[in-house]
Amino acid sequence: MIGKLVKDRVKAGKQAINELYNTGYYGRPKGDVLELTLIEAAYLLYKNRLEITMDERTLTFQEFFIEASNRQQFFELKYIVYKDLRERGYYVQPSVTDFRVYPRGGHPGKTQAKMFVYVRSERIPMPIKDLLSQYTAAVNVRKQMVLAIVDEESDLTYYEVKKADIKGSMDAILPEDDPVPATMLEDRVLIWNEEASHLLYENGFYGKPLDNERLQLSLVESAYLLEQGLIEIKDGTTGNIPDLGVFSETAASIDPDFERKYSTYIDLRSRGFVPKTGFKFGTHFRVYNEVKSLNKLPHSDYLVHAIPQDYEFFLPLMSRAVRLANSVRKQMLYSVEFASGIEYIDIGRIKM
Repeated sequence: MIGKLVKDRVKAGKQAINELYNTGYYGRPKGDVLELTLIEAAYLLYKNRLEITMDERTLTFQEFFIEASNRQQFFELKYIVYKDLRERGYYVQPSVTDFRVYPRGGHPGKTQAKMFVYVRSERIPMPIKDLLSQYTAAVNVRKQMVLAIVDEESDLTYYEVKKADIKGSMDAILPEDDPVPATMLEDRVLIWNEEASHLLYENGFYGKPLDNERLQLSLVESAYLLEQGLIEIKDGTTGNIPDLGVFSETAASIDPDFERKYSTYIDLRSRGFVPKTGFKFGTHFRVYNEVKSLNKLPHSDYLVHAIPQDYEFFLPLMSRAVRLANSVRKQMLYSVEFASGIEYIDIGRIKM
């Protein structure tokens, strides 16, 4: 069977509609002509089901592959993904989202596509705005969004992207008396009162004991408790008692990520979670659904990293974070603050 290369398509005759589209759903029929994308045509050429001509000359696979690469950006990356999906038994159709993929046992005309697959190179950063735009396009037509990342050795890793509406189960019991005195030292806050220290630590898992009588708080925990009116902070150097605004400015001068982390911390607490530092995992927070007993501390459920709206994912770093989260039985979430509130982006590896 012969197809002719015309710009960014390969066009074949009526026989191709019967043998390629009706049996394998390759290309798109237009009258008596089957139009194949460059990727579909390359795959069929590789499978020896199609010959391709250009200027009355039959092209070898090498010649066509090079020609197609010159005509379509990221052709080779998309070909690698397309070939992999086809050989896994999926029906795949090119689309504005790179590929529409049908569930096993389904095909065009019988079932709806299951996934939108987006192809990325590990070398090219991915702006969060692009990711969310692609996610929205998939969700609007009730499709699963999948990222296919091609590494430098042409190996593939697939990730599902979705938004997570998470809910925790923690009800913290907090002091109801006057604010507890606390002191701001270099980059943390200490509570000196033994009873208050135990109550905050044991009922809300706030801070970490300095010893049996005193409690040290992180900057985000301190700001939260200050905003709730539960502590009063005195600057250990000046003796001043800052309000939340002044304290937050000081905290931001110490930790450049403070404002984003604090917004996420507030949101997680409001959802019934217990956020603690995720430093050991390379993230801002490890997050517990509920802490009933500090003597039998459960595994945290999530790792959460707070990112700005103009954030760019460097895909090797993203891959590392997701793999680490999976290896310690946690879910990797990225929090982004919008005018409407905090949204959580769940990126997880999937098997195709």
